[in-house]
Amino acid sequence: MASVASPVTFKEFCPLYYLLNAIPTKVQKGFRSIVVYLTALDTNGDYIAVGSSIGMLYLYCRHLNQMKKYNFEGKCESITFVKLLSCFDDLVAVGTASGRVAVFQLVSSLPGRNKQLRRFDVAGIHKSSITALAWSPNGMKLFSGDDKGKIVYSALDLDQGTCNSSLVLEEPSSIVQLDYNQKVLLVSTLQRTLLFYTEEKSVKQVGTQPRK
Repeated sequence: MASVASPVTFKEFCPLYYLLNAIPTKVQKGFRSIVVYLTALDTNGDYIAVGSSIGMLYLYCRHLNQMKKYNFEGKCESITFVKLLSCFDDLVAVGTASGRVAVFQLVSSLPGRNKQLRRFDVAGIHKSSITALAWSPNGMKLFSGDDKGKIVYSALDLDQGTCNSSLVLEEPSSIVQLDYNQKVLLVSTLQRTLLFYTEEKSVKQVGTQPRK
């Protein structure tokens, strides 16, 4: 006998003031006061990751009620995409407006887990704004897409501390979404959606008509 679904109710949620109040609305750069815009967001059961227009990643730990900040060295540029992953270690991938991609391996207080913050950089293959990021469930593979249609595969070895990247696909229009599962990468662009089989390096288009 099928169970009867409970009626759907509407619920209003208030803004996360405890999170927003921990992020400055302006920062001082020399004699200039620069407004901070929130530009990217991702969440999971452990963290809320917020990217900003000043190149700062704000990472809120939901269990400890603590906010931490991470940034890129050098030029302050807008963060365009963030992607969290909880596997054996907690990871967050960050993409910027100029095509920089970095992975932060977060510190954990649990036994046997990572005890030192580490950062891995995807070597400069992307030259334009990062528009999509996708993890494999085990955190060993990261796919990044940009607004010029390039998709880069990065193989991470957290034990060895290495990140090796290569261009795997190039589309004629901007990448808008990536998702990866079981050796298949789902790619959506402004013109079409396709399946990229990573072992065979083959492409299968979803549907026959191009997007308008």
